Amino acid sequence: MALHEKINQHQKNMQPTHNDQLISLSERIEPLRQRLTTHPLYESVRDLGDLRTFMESHVWAVWDFMSLLKRLQRDLTCVDVPWLPVGNPETRYLINEIVVGEESDVDPEGNRLSHFELYLKAMQQAGAGTDVIQGFINELTNGRSVQNALDNADLPDGSRAFVGFTFDLLGQGKLHEIAAVFTFGREDLIPDMFIALVRQLRDQSPEQLALFTYYLERHIEVDGDHHSHLAKAMTAELCGQDAQRWEEATQAVEAALRTRLALWDSVYQQITEPTSEMA
Repeated sequence: MALHEKINQHQKNMQPTHNDQLISLSERIEPLRQRLTTHPLYESVRDLGDLRTFMESHVWAVWDFMSLLKRLQRDLTCVDVPWLPVGNPETRYLINEIVVGEESDVDPEGNRLSHFELYLKAMQQAGAGTDVIQGFINELTNGRSVQNALDNADLPDGSRAFVGFTFDLLGQGKLHEIAAVFTFGREDLIPDMFIALVRQLRDQSPEQLALFTYYLERHIEVDGDHHSHLAKAMTAELCGQDAQRWEEATQAVEAALRTRLALWDSVYQQITEPTSEMA
């Protein structure tokens, strides 16, 4: 059986209550999602300089997405020795399938790399600054805590608050809340109109935006369909038929979307009011 057929079969096997709860969650968060996908930030990106500003803030969300993913893998599968059959085999399959795509995808030449590493390459090609995020990664590599590394990093305030929210969730949140935020609060929020705008800029500067366009299109291809189905099934599995868990998951997603709105507001201000941002 092909992979997509297995996914479809899994969705058919989900209890009707789960599907109803997923629909209810989606309806609750739809107003916030609409505010995000129609945010004026997207239309404010008019040239390569604006796009660089966007990337220098957005890269932090790309990075901490990987930490959400690894927290789920740590808790839903066995990453210790000796190996033990942890949890539900179906859920293990779901998270491991997502990990493979996010941590070991391919660039246009077929080289294996994570989506974060692909984004860094796209930033470098576009001429966006990567010194701050790479310095942050170096500090973590050398044993600094996330909070200490953030304190030492000169990143935009909106990005700092966004990463702070994510790591508060990772430290204090329940597993079903983390899964719901991963599923409903992350990278599928970039609308088609922004991708069309990036393609127009790429046509003007193909040598500088080829990788970023590839990243956006690849993210839609992998995350927007295949991974989206897997993640929804994972969230339904973790919440089960527990009404309190579904409510907690919904509230966590709402908080995550509000934090993303604040990040977008910050980037929008950097682009439209650069002088005030530097003051």
